[in-house]
Amino acid sequence: MTGLLATAPAAAHPPQQRQAPGPGAVVSVGDSYISGEAGRWAGNSDANPANHIRIDALGPTAYYDNAGRTAERIPKCHRSRSAEIHLGVPGTASENLACSGARTDSFRASNGVAKPGLDFSDAAGVPGQAQQLEEYAREHPVQMVAVSVGGNDFRFGDVVKSCVLAYLSPVPKSCSQDAANRARFTDQAVEQRADDIAGGLRNVKRAMLRAGHDTDEYDVVVQNYPAPIPHGRDFRYPAALGARQTLGGCAFTDRDADWAVDSVLPAVSRAVERGIDKSGLDNVRFLDLTHSFDGHRLCERGAGLVDPVRGAVSRWTDPGAADKTEWISWVRTVTAVLPPFQVQEALHPNHWGQLALRNCLRQAYTRTDSVKAPKSRLTCTGGGPGLNERGEPRMKLS
Repeated sequence: MTGLLATAPAAAHPPQQRQAPGPGAVVSVGDSYISGEAGRWAGNSDANPANHIRIDALGPTAYYDNAGRTAERIPKCHRSRSAEIHLGVPGTASENLACSGARTDSFRASNGVAKPGLDFSDAAGVPGQAQQLEEYAREHPVQMVAVSVGGNDFRFGDVVKSCVLAYLSPVPKSCSQDAANRARFTDQAVEQRADDIAGGLRNVKRAMLRAGHDTDEYDVVVQNYPAPIPHGRDFRYPAALGARQTLGGCAFTDRDADWAVDSVLPAVSRAVERGIDKSGLDNVRFLDLTHSFDGHRLCERGAGLVDPVRGAVSRWTDPGAADKTEWISWVRTVTAVLPPFQVQEALHPNHWGQLALRNCLRQAYTRTDSVKAPKSRLTCTGGGPGLNERGEPRMKLS
């Protein structure tokens, strides 16, 4: 993985001159937490697929990102219209190059689906995201590249699957006690993943340089991951008898939830920060999203469903829906999921979550005080009830 990133091919063309001044542009690269995965759904409703209309914010074309909005440019990348990169700043274009399931290196998933990484490789059958960034930046004056990457390098999805299976097992099990799972998050593993992330970030710099952009012409904002679930004590459903999955789509034991919040997420965050340090980039800022969804995490006490019988609101469009509901999409297992829901949407920021992150990122992009300085650390948390004038949850950047 690291070797592939470190040996990106030399530029096929000499760096071009920066384009004439015009509208600026912002670009996102990385994985599902920035591509817009699950952005179709504004909250969670009853498991009955017929209730999907109560939470369907974007409709069946949510992930279509080609020019005519008729299909995905890369199937299953799930670049939703509510993805955070679409800041809506006047005079600033936005381009979403991220892909759900992406790692730092490009690869094809077991089902043959392309997963371009932060490299110049065509190993996925499509150009890597660094190559895509270079091509876009040749024609646009990019002022910010937003990055979310690293979780899939840890194989976080496999860990989540093992936790869900452990919870649903008739014989008590714990994914947090599985030796293979724990080995993914040792100090040594964190350093290895940090090397991968550093390589990906260097490829971002290389892509921009090859496109004619010096590092003082744009910022790189690298974000970590918001906690998708609370500690075990803060679940609103009991762990016994499978209630957490049947009532709330959150199949985690208390022990495993605590491990995820206290050990797994901090390890991934350390890798992201170490990756920034190791990359050598001098125009990068770290955006800490760890607590950005507090109060709205999946199955968290105080948040609720979108349901006329047992929900906090009846529809996602009801007044106060964003304040009262979850910002993380329900875990729907392979054996239980039915269209229009998709398994890969599980445990990702939903429509409200994406808009909250967009608010955070816009503030990072537009602020002119000390938080704009290179190598600064930014923290985004909830900013109180209600929506801003753009219809986004209020968020605070510090």
